[in-house]
Amino acid sequence: MFLKSGLPALLLGLASLLPLHAEAAPDPNYIIIDNDFAGPGGTNIQSVIPLLGQADKATLLGFTVVIGDGWENEAVAHLSRFLDIANAPSSIPVVPGATQPLVNSRARLLAWEKSNGKMPWKGAWRGDAPDLQPSVKPLKEGATDRKTLPETAALFLIRQVHAHPHQVTVLAGGPLTNIALAIKLDPDFASLCRRLVFMGAIVDGNLAQVTDSADYYTDFNLMFDPEAASIALDAPFPEVISVGAVANPIRMTAEIRDKATQIHGPVSDYVRQYFHPQPMWDELAAAIAVDPALITGSVTAYMDVDLTHGPNYGYAHVWPESTRPHIGERPVKIVTAVDTSRFIQTFVDAANRMNTHG
Repeated sequence: MFLKSGLPALLLGLASLLPLHAEAAPDPNYIIIDNDFAGPGGTNIQSVIPLLGQADKATLLGFTVVIGDGWENEAVAHLSRFLDIANAPSSIPVVPGATQPLVNSRARLLAWEKSNGKMPWKGAWRGDAPDLQPSVKPLKEGATDRKTLPETAALFLIRQVHAHPHQVTVLAGGPLTNIALAIKLDPDFASLCRRLVFMGAIVDGNLAQVTDSADYYTDFNLMFDPEAASIALDAPFPEVISVGAVANPIRMTAEIRDKATQIHGPVSDYVRQYFHPQPMWDELAAAIAVDPALITGSVTAYMDVDLTHGPNYGYAHVWPESTRPHIGERPVKIVTAVDTSRFIQTFVDAANRMNTHG
């Protein structure tokens, strides 16, 4: 009788103690940040804070470095020194990357300016910069002996997406040179990513160059290496998110700085010493990479980059389906609104958490 009725009754009783629907484990949230980590301080370096300060929400696989706001080797040094100060684990590698754009150069930019007007911020090419990367000068924030990974950024990116297919968000805070190189080296790279989040594509900023800031509304990340940006925006990423002009009104203020440094520690000392009251461009992009739910408004449009050598060289252009030229452009999710208060609180909490653990 037990085999006929007792066992089913027992199993039914045990089943009643189990949840009706077993919850599946969430997909790993892996992130690689590729950036022109100019420093000390400022938006490039502070993009690290929403990543390291939210280790419970995202796994940072590594930092890849590119020329842009500063020379690539200087960016490696500034980033490495900040990671020292933040007591970041050495298991998260720093990987050197492109030291020049694919085609563009300082000489080409200066020639372009003669016909098309001044580019207000030239990054590594500002002032009387040399044409090629110089040696690194002593850092204001102190020396670092943190080791870089003996690999190039593009190969690291390829290796990581093959190791974690469809689970890696690539966060590009600077020019897209390393991303383009990875795409050209491996035809499967883009499709194996989870998504690309990039800081750039200010598609509606022409008038704001006059009414607000010519610097803030010039699309530096795309203009510095337009060919790389075009390659990235033609690639088959499952999703591409553009964080552009939406970041400009969100400025790093003394009030935000004070809230982010309430807990004393090496990170708070650094943030206070190297405070820059500028838009929180890369910090916002990093926070969105960790938590896309911060986006409260967006428009999806087909996007590519103007490669003609006129006044719009390096600027993003968008089309609806009905008028797009079918030359390789792809749909891009353009962020138009974010939960600003929640983003700022996220940044503040992450910074203070790093002070606690630093």
